[in-house]
Amino acid sequence: MDEKEKQEISLVGRLFSLEALLLLMGLFSLGSGIYTGELTQLFWGVMILVGGVVLHFVRKKDWKKHWAEEEARRQTLQERQKEKKRE
Repeated sequence: MDEKEKQEISLVGRLFSLEALLLLMGLFSLGSGIYTGELTQLFWGVMILVGGVVLHFVRKKDWKKHWAEEEARRQTLQERQKEKKRE
């Protein structure tokens, strides 16, 4: 497989990713709610769009690094508590 084929697969993968589908559904719901004037469709359109944006940022975060930092914080806190008990 050459580089161009990998780029095409990557592009197709991004177009049909979960975030993209959520954003398209949110835009469709928002647009149809504006067109028909139904508040329920507007509400769900906004909620779907917000959920898609949140999902994008959650997936983008480096969770291994995050949990390693949390573990280091927990260990330093435990060490401080042990030092306080010794005093």
